[in-house]
Amino acid sequence: MNEDELDDYEREAELSLFREYRDIASQFRYVVETERRFYLANDVDLKRQDAGSDFYFELSMTDVWVWDVYRADRFVKSVRVLTFKDVNVEELSAREFSLPQELALDE
Repeated sequence: MNEDELDDYEREAELSLFREYRDIASQFRYVVETERRFYLANDVDLKRQDAGSDFYFELSMTDVWVWDVYRADRFVKSVRVLTFKDVNVEELSAREFSLPQELALDE
């Protein structure tokens, strides 16, 4: 596989992932961002855990979709994340899931 073919493959994989996100986003209640991943989930529990003079976050999610182009199965029953980094959890209404027109794909 030459470099152009690899670039085309990666571009198509990203586009496919975006289309999947667009098609399933309305089925989820939360958008969750960590330093490593982006998730859609229907149940989220975020707890601060103290560890001596420091702390970390313990994030538990159920009924989850994971934004990862290289994952064969992005739908997961549950996910647990431990991190010292920021975690962003947003509860969204169905209206907020609609994509801006400039991001819409013409099919």
